[in-house]
Amino acid sequence: MSRLQPRPLTLSTLPLRRVVLVSRPALWINTLGVALTGLWLSGQLWNTGAAWLTLLAYLTLPFNALIYGLNDVSDMAEDARSERKGGWQGARLRPHEAGSLLWSVAALNVPFLLALSWLLPPAAYLTLLLSAALFAGYSLRPLRFKTRPFLDGLSNVAYALPLLVPALMLGAPVPLLAFAALCAYAVGKHAFDAVQDIPADVAAGTTTVATRLGAGGSAGYALGWFGLSGALLWPLSPLSSAALWLVCGGMALKLRRQPTPAQAARLYALSIVSPWIVGAVSGVQLVYVLAQ
Repeated sequence: MSRLQPRPLTLSTLPLRRVVLVSRPALWINTLGVALTGLWLSGQLWNTGAAWLTLLAYLTLPFNALIYGLNDVSDMAEDARSERKGGWQGARLRPHEAGSLLWSVAALNVPFLLALSWLLPPAAYLTLLLSAALFAGYSLRPLRFKTRPFLDGLSNVAYALPLLVPALMLGAPVPLLAFAALCAYAVGKHAFDAVQDIPADVAAGTTTVATRLGAGGSAGYALGWFGLSGALLWPLSPLSSAALWLVCGGMALKLRRQPTPAQAARLYALSIVSPWIVGAVSGVQLVYVLAQ
C-alpha cells in the first residue's frame, strides 16, 4: 500500500513585479499618508532620521505586501469569483503561488521589523507591531476577523495605528482625537468597500458585515461611521470634516439610494481616492500652519 509523500518545502519567492501587484500600490496612501499625517501632527514637516526614513520605506511595499498578500492567500476562493481582481484592484492569486507569496512577505517584512525594533522606541515599535498583527488576524486562521461580522470592520483600526507612531517616536503629544476619527473612518470604509464583494463572498460561504447587513444596511452602517469620523474631526479642522462628509457621506448616501453590489463597484473608484481628497484638504492646512 503506497503512502502519500509530502511536497518538499521550497523557499522560492514570487517575482518582484508580481509582489508589487499583490501589494496594490494604489492603496499605499492608506499607510504612507497616515504616517506622514502623524508626523505633521507631531509638529514637524519632515524628518531625516534613520528611524523615520526606515519606517517610511517599510510602509511602502513590505507592509502592504503583508496586508494584501496574506489576504490574497486566504481569499483565493472569493477572489476566483470576483470580477475586480486580476488588475489594479488586486491580483488574482494562483494556487501554486501561495507558498511563494508567503515567503516573499516574510523576506520583505522580517528585515525591516528587526531594524525598526532597534531604531524605534518600544511604544512606537509595539504600536506598529499591533497594526501588523491585526492585519494578519484579519486574514489568517484561527482569528480570521474577515469572517466575523462587525469584528471584521473594527479590526481595520489597524490602518489608523501608524498615525500614532511618529508622535511616539519623537516624544510628541499623541493625536488621540485625530486617531479616533481615523478609526471611525476605517470601519466605515471597510463596510462600504465590502458591499461590492457580497456575491463572491456569498458564493464562497464567507460571512462578512456586508453579507450580514446587505447592501442597503451596510451603506447605512458606513454612513454612521463616516458621520462620527467627521464629528470627531470637527474640533481639529471643520474644513476636513466637511470634505469627509461630502465625499464619504455622499458616496454612502448614493449607495443607500441604490443598494446593489454593482453600484458599490461603480463607486469604488471614489472610495479609493477618498483618502487622497480628505488627506489633501487636511494636509494643506497642516503644512500651512507648520510653515507659518
